[in-house]
Amino acid sequence: MRILLVEDEQPLAGYIAVGLRRNGFAVDVALDGGSALEKCEVTPYDVVVLDRNLPGVHGDTVCRTLARRGSARILMLTASGAVQDRVDGLTLGADDYLGKPFAFSELVARVRALVRRSAPARPPVLTAADVLLDPARRTVERAGRLLHLTPKEFGVLEQLLAADGDVVSAERLLEKVWDEHADPFTNAVRITVGTLRRKLGEPPLIDTVTGAGYRIRPCASG
Repeated sequence: MRILLVEDEQPLAGYIAVGLRRNGFAVDVALDGGSALEKCEVTPYDVVVLDRNLPGVHGDTVCRTLARRGSARILMLTASGAVQDRVDGLTLGADDYLGKPFAFSELVARVRALVRRSAPARPPVLTAADVLLDPARRTVERAGRLLHLTPKEFGVLEQLLAADGDVVSAERLLEKVWDEHADPFTNAVRITVGTLRRKLGEPPLIDTVTGAGYRIRPCASG
C-alpha cells in the first residue's frame, strides 16, 4: 500500500519512513505542505500521514484540501495532542489523529486500519487455493509451509490476492507496492513476479495476461 508521509523534521521523517517500509508499506516523503499537495496531484495514495505544523502551506490547509478531494485517508500525526486539537483536526477532514510522542506499533495499526477503510471490505486473511496471506501478521503460507518473502514480493502477492482473479496491471503494482523513487520503465515488477513464482512453487498460482498484467490463476481464485 502507498503512503505519503508529510513531516518537516527530516530526521523524524526518515525514522518514520524506515519503520513503515519495514512493515511493508511503500512510502513517499514530503517535507512541507506545498510538496505534499503536489505529490497528491500525481499519485493516488492510500493514506497520508500528516504533520499539522508545516512550513509553507500549513497542515490544516493540506488536510482540508485533501479531504475535499476525497482521494486518500488522512492520519494527523502532531505534537498538538489536546482534546480540542484532536477535535479541530477531525473537523478539518482528518480520518484519525495521533499525538506525538507515539508508540510505533500504534501508528502502524492505525495506518493499516485506514488502509482497510480506503478499500472495499475484504477478509482479514487472503486466500487462493492452498495459499494464505495474513496482512496483519505479514505472513504467507502455502500448504502449511511458511514462505519467506521480501516486502515487495509480499506486496505484489497481496495486491493480486485482493483482486480476486481480476487482472492487475504492472503499472498498478508499481504504483501500489513501490515508492516514488521507482523507475516507471524498470523491470522491477516482472523480476519480482518471477521470484515470487519460484517461492510459491507448484502448482503455478500467478498467470501473466499478455499486454494486460497479472492475475491469480482462475481455478485458484475465490
